Amino acid sequence: MRDDARFVWHPYTQHHRAPQPVPIARARGSWLYDTDGRGILDAIASWWVTTHGHAHPAITEAIAEQARTLDQVIFAGFTHEPAARLAAELVSRLPTSLSRVFYSDDGSTAVEVAIKLSLQSFANRGEPRRLVAALENAYHGDTFGAMAAGARGVFTHMYEPLLFEVARLPDPSEGDALAALDRLLNTRGHELAAVIVEPLVLGASGMRVWSAEVLRGIRERTAAAGVHLIADEVMTGFGRTGPMFACELAGVQPDLICLSKGITGGVLPLGATVATEAIFDAFRSDDRRKTFFHGHSYTANPIACAAALASLQLFDASCDAARERIATFHATQLAALHGTRGVKQVRHIGTVAAIELDAPAGYLSDIGRELAAYALHEGVLLRPLGNVAYCLPPYCTTNEELGLVYDVVHRFLDGARVAPITSGGPVDD
Repeated sequence: MRDDARFVWHPYTQHHRAPQPVPIARARGSWLYDTDGRGILDAIASWWVTTHGHAHPAITEAIAEQARTLDQVIFAGFTHEPAARLAAELVSRLPTSLSRVFYSDDGSTAVEVAIKLSLQSFANRGEPRRLVAALENAYHGDTFGAMAAGARGVFTHMYEPLLFEVARLPDPSEGDALAALDRLLNTRGHELAAVIVEPLVLGASGMRVWSAEVLRGIRERTAAAGVHLIADEVMTGFGRTGPMFACELAGVQPDLICLSKGITGGVLPLGATVATEAIFDAFRSDDRRKTFFHGHSYTANPIACAAALASLQLFDASCDAARERIATFHATQLAALHGTRGVKQVRHIGTVAAIELDAPAGYLSDIGRELAAYALHEGVLLRPLGNVAYCLPPYCTTNEELGLVYDVVHRFLDGARVAPITSGGPVDD
């Protein structure tokens, strides 16, 4: 596509050396189809968003119907049925502590909203707390507040002088986060407004799985200290770890939860931050300066809300069974890979499987580019996080299709490669 090469700037792409992107013409189920009609199995749910499969008829029909009725309206001073119904549906499925839905555009903005709500709720009550704590190796998005909460590294180093202070707790898959939190509460507890976590899985740092027991410990300590717990379930929400939300696995009730990605089935952009009634009440005042001055042009877009409502209706017994089937298949395949030459570690939770390759670590590791190129050549979309390959498929993906993914990994570990290419794939990032 000449216009793409001439005019488009792609995310996470070094255009000086990147191959030309793959032109996709259509998608269905677990498959993408390029302009030549070639099928590519979407093993990563197109950046972790596609839940029920591409172009699901129930969602696309809901979008078409809503577009014919109401496409967009300002959400300050106005409302509409899709947004109100969706808020009620979300609250009915979320932990009972959560009752107020603030809509935004994506996961990063949902995190921004959560941090701002936490800080301002304390200020509105005359108890200004400005410190946020987060986990090492965390990723929460690419806007400034989300970057500040995320781990410092290749994504953030250019902006580090502009990012606000965040207290760091050890990655629970590597260190003692609870002991560090105890020390932080003892020394700076009066300053601490919130602890933000990706519950049970640190996604972008390599699908690092951590324990429900530690998450419960964080909740117990923050609750006792009057500190907010923010659960960033942008990736883990909507069934990725097994239950609808990862917090359910730990029996944890956060003060704020951040949602996006799978909220619409991965069809349209939408974010939501859901807060407790206590946080909402901190903004009730005759003083207009205590208003939450935050909003987006497309807040609660009716078409996106209609897509989300249709997607939620698809989380039925058959969807539960599909997720269990995928989890079982992952477990079997990862057991076979454990101890294989070239594999350092395997890990798994729900429909998320990760294979840490025995190669130089880090997001810029060349082995990830090599595996992405080989997989694409074989008709499978993988996007390794450096030396960590992962499979996080749409729930409609069959065992036969999942077998294609693991076959590619096995052949790659056996030495299969492709020659350097100049077109056709996400291999330069």
